[in-house]
Amino acid sequence: MSRQDTAAVPAGLPATVTAGEALARYLHAQAGDFLRSLRLHSESGADTAGVAAAARALRQASRRISGTLHTFRPLLDPAWADGLRTELAWLSATLAQEHACTSRLGRLLEALSRLSGAVPLPPARGQRGPLEAAPSEAAPSEPSASEPGASEPGAETPRSTGTLTVGAARAGALLERQLTLARTRAHSAALQALGSSRFHAVADAVAVLASELPLGPPAGAPAAEALTLPAELAERRFLEAVAALPLARAAHPYNAEALVHGLAAASAGEAQDAPWHQVRLLLRLHRYAQEVLHPKTDPVLCHAGLVLDRHRDAAEAADAAATAARTPRIAPATAYALGVLHADQRHEVEAARFAFQQVWQRAAAVTAP
Repeated sequence: MSRQDTAAVPAGLPATVTAGEALARYLHAQAGDFLRSLRLHSESGADTAGVAAAARALRQASRRISGTLHTFRPLLDPAWADGLRTELAWLSATLAQEHACTSRLGRLLEALSRLSGAVPLPPARGQRGPLEAAPSEAAPSEPSASEPGASEPGAETPRSTGTLTVGAARAGALLERQLTLARTRAHSAALQALGSSRFHAVADAVAVLASELPLGPPAGAPAAEALTLPAELAERRFLEAVAALPLARAAHPYNAEALVHGLAAASAGEAQDAPWHQVRLLLRLHRYAQEVLHPKTDPVLCHAGLVLDRHRDAAEAADAAATAARTPRIAPATAYALGVLHADQRHEVEAARFAFQQVWQRAAAVTAP
């Protein structure tokens, strides 16, 4: 699939604007967002939600500045761009760890609750929901919605559900201990980073960027010419990475490829997920390049990015469940619950791949000649 017809045509840039002016306008705006987010972060104090929102905005501005410096490096002072990009990548990664641990713990605990039947589940396809059930099937004392096979002779679902319910509580407690510890360490690392001289140097560099951009000689060329080549290169790398994905396999839902590889050795699972993670990073660089060229964001790229974020979150959650399952001397019921949880998250990985394939297939049909 190719989206070349919509990718690198800077229609929103006047012919008289140079590449340096267009690039400076975008980077000045992102630097301003960075500084505003930093001020909000320092002013939030004990407001946990405010601190989290400010940190998220700080990471977003850092990623956009870093990605733009990477893509349009030929138009900038190379030494300055490489140095600032490295520092922003360090800052964004450091601030992201606490949020990642918090969201991963919430995701895993919610999945455990759903799998163990502690919360009502939506009816499967072809089954009647609670409002459609007959009075004899809606006994309030029996969790019939979580035991669809209870009416079958010799069904083992009640026993399996009971085992999972017993192990889910212990598995949840184990995950909460491990991820809370990781979150506490990430929080301490973020506080240490924000108070370090390294961070203050980064903040000073971004403050300078808000009013001044070190440009190279090629930045004096018209924006329609000088910005197009780096943006096309970012798009080409992204499309090549997408072409290398097993989209034909992902087009079949419930093909269990993600689950099978997830049950393999850790290195095999990481190698199987790595191309999808790389596509996510390249999509982000491509999208940021398009923001420099076009005032409006491509909804297809935004949707694809959200789907790949779901893929990343599910893969990391599955890894966390597998790590917890390797804890020495845990009870068999706990290990069983963690195994079910791991399989559930690997199925979420598979669902995200299927969704990405559907998004990309529809985009190809729209842009096909």
